[in-house]
Amino acid sequence: MTPVREPNSRRSFLAGGLALGAASLLPLGAAGPARAATGPVIADTTAWGARPASSPVKVLSTPPQKIIVHHTDTPNTTDYSQAQAFQLARSMQDWAMDTRQWIDTGQHFTVSRGAYVLEGRHSSLTALQGGTQTVESAHCTGQNTVAIGIENEGTYSTVDPRGEQYAALVELCAYICRQYGLRAYQIYGHRDFNATLCPGDRLYALLPQLRRDVAARVGGDPTAPVWPLLHNGDAGDRVRALQHLLVRRGATITVDGSFGPATEQAVRDFQSLVHATYDGYAGNQTWHQLVAPVRQGDTGAAVQTVQLLLTAKGVPTAQDGVFGPGTLASVVSFQNAAGLPADGVADARTFSRLLA
Repeated sequence: MTPVREPNSRRSFLAGGLALGAASLLPLGAAGPARAATGPVIADTTAWGARPASSPVKVLSTPPQKIIVHHTDTPNTTDYSQAQAFQLARSMQDWAMDTRQWIDTGQHFTVSRGAYVLEGRHSSLTALQGGTQTVESAHCTGQNTVAIGIENEGTYSTVDPRGEQYAALVELCAYICRQYGLRAYQIYGHRDFNATLCPGDRLYALLPQLRRDVAARVGGDPTAPVWPLLHNGDAGDRVRALQHLLVRRGATITVDGSFGPATEQAVRDFQSLVHATYDGYAGNQTWHQLVAPVRQGDTGAAVQTVQLLLTAKGVPTAQDGVFGPGTLASVVSFQNAAGLPADGVADARTFSRLLA
C-alpha cells in the first residue's frame, strides 16, 4: 500500500513559509562543534543559535534500539554553506515549537545538503557521546523513546541526496552504532513505522546500501528484518504470536491462533494508536511497532511470544513468560542455527527469523 502523509506531519512546515535564505555565520560557542575520535564534527545547539527548550528535555537512562532516517521535505537547495545549515536548524526548531507546540526540535540530529551535521534536540549530543542514554524525541510516533532520529535536508522522492550529504549520513550512523552498540541492520526509514512518505522513495531505496556502508565500518550482517503479512482468515503460531504482542499493548482478545474479526479490530486499534497505515493487516509497520527486544530477566507476553516461536521452530522452551536461563539457552541455540549474533537477546531480527 502506498504510504500517505501522517495528518500531523512536521513536514507541513513548508506551508508556513519556512525561510531558508542564508544567514550570517554564527560564531561557535565554547562548546563548539564537537568531534569524537571516531565520529563526525557535530555542531551543537549553541553553535547554530538554538532557542532554549520550553521545558526540560527528558534524558532517558537507556540507550536507543535503532536509528530512523528522515528527510526534511524542504527544497533541495544549492546553498551548501554552514550558514544555510544553521538557518535550517533554527527554522525547524521555530516550526516545532511555535506551530506544533513541542518543547524543542523533534529530531536528534540533522545532516544538511552541504554535509554539515547538527545537533537537533538539546542534550542529544551529550547523550550520544556518553553512549548510555537517550533523549526522548518527537520524530516518529511510537518510537520516540527508543530510536535516534536523523533528518536529512531536502526532498528525496524523485532524486537522491548529494554524495557528500550521503557520506556524512554514513559517518554519523556509524558513529551512533559504535557509541550505542547498535548494528547496521537497526537502521530504518520513517515509513517503516508510520503512515508517511518520509524519507522519500529515493532515500528509502538507499537504506539497504546505507546499512551495507555502515556495516563496512562497524562490522556485522546488514540484512534488515523481514516480516510476514498476516490478515483476517490466517491461523497458526504466527497469529498466536501477533495476538500475544497485541495483548501486551493492551488489546483484549483471546490468544487462540485464529485471525478473526476481533484480532483485525485489535490490529486496527493499534495502527491508529501508533499512526501506522490503517488497514487491519499485520505487516511491516505493525510488526516494527509491536516488537521490542526481550532479554534475560524480562517477563510477560513478549517473552511468552518468543518461547512459543522457539518451540514452533524445534527448540522446545517452557512457555511461562519468564526469560530465565532456559529461554536464554534456547535463544542462543536458535541464533547460532540461524547465523545470527548469538547474544541471547531476542531483538527485531531474531523475532523476524522466528516468524519466517
